[in-house]
Order: sequence, then structure tokens, then C-alpha cells
Amino acid sequence: MSLFPKVRFLLSAASEEQFPADVGTEVAFAGRSNSGKSSAINTILVRNGLARASKTPGRTRLLNFFEIEEGRRILDLPGYGYAEASPVEKKQWIALIQKLPKRTCISGLFLIVDIRRGIKDQDVQLLDWADASGWPMHVLLTKADKLNQRDRAAALKETEEVLGEGVTVQVFSATDKIGVQAAQKRLVQLLHSPAPPSMEDSTP
Repeated sequence: MSLFPKVRFLLSAASEEQFPADVGTEVAFAGRSNSGKSSAINTILVRNGLARASKTPGRTRLLNFFEIEEGRRILDLPGYGYAEASPVEKKQWIALIQKLPKRTCISGLFLIVDIRRGIKDQDVQLLDWADASGWPMHVLLTKADKLNQRDRAAALKETEEVLGEGVTVQVFSATDKIGVQAAQKRLVQLLHSPAPPSMEDSTP
């Protein structure tokens, strides 16, 4: 039986006014373009094509909200670090994302990282921002099928050492279904946790 039987696309937001009502709980998904974020969302929620995966990085241009069940949602943020996004688009994304710490419903963040690339400066900046907002953070090291078991273990250990305490980390593969149950369990935990107090002055 599926953990998420009622998942549906809710809306895409291009402005704060379009955000869903600030009630219930919400978990944000973020990551560099081409990190496998859309595939991770689809695999965790057991839905084909729910979040649109593309061979062209940076296709997520808006903030996309999905309803998991009544009062519980996930938020798919635009991928960062992709050069083709115009300065105007980047400015729009940043302005929108800066509004998120005001939302009292956000109860956690999933950061998607390509296991072969590791944690980069932009990932650290985003985690620092999420930490300042008081959000619990979970890192998915995606595309684990591209490495052998020993290299996966080494990448996991290195990431845990870089991030330290306070951030949970796991390996994950949408292709080989590695770590799916663990990711589902963590998502359920965050969706059913009370959201921390909002931090209106926090910025990425």
C-alpha cells in the first residue's frame, strides 16, 4: 500500500500572492540543476512524471507545489547553478525564495546533491540559509547507481563529515531504487513534524 495515495500537482507560483495558504506542513526540495531532483521526487512519491524531469537542466522555472494529503505539501524549488537562466529569471527566483522563511508551515528541507559532485559552495549556502530558518535538513546523495558500493560509502562519510551534526544524509538512486524507503520515511517524519517559528529576515 502506497504511503502517498493522494498525491497531486497543486499549483505553480510566480509570485508570493500565488502561494498556497500558510497552513499545515510543507517540505521544500532544492538542489543544483541536473542533480536529479525531479527524478527523486517522482521516485519517492511513486509517481511517473509528477515533477517534470528533463534532459535540459534548469527547466523548473517556477515554485511548484504538490499536495501529498490534505494539509501536507511538498515544494519543488528551481534548480540553481545553471548558466542558461537569465539574470531576470534568477532575480525573480531569489526574490520568491527569500519569502519562504516567512511561511510558518515549512517543516523541513530536502537538498538533492549528485553523489559524484559532492557538496559545493552553493549547497552550503543553501543549507546555512535553511539552518537560519530553523528547518530540519535531509540530504539525498543521488545517482548512487553511478558508483560502486565502496565509493558510495566513502562519499556518504565525506558528506557527513563536511556537514557535521544537525543534517541527516543518505545515498539514493532513482534508477536502482537505492534508499527510497529511507527517503520516504524521512519525508513522512518531516511532514508530520510541527514547523519551526518563521524567520522573516533570513535570506539565501
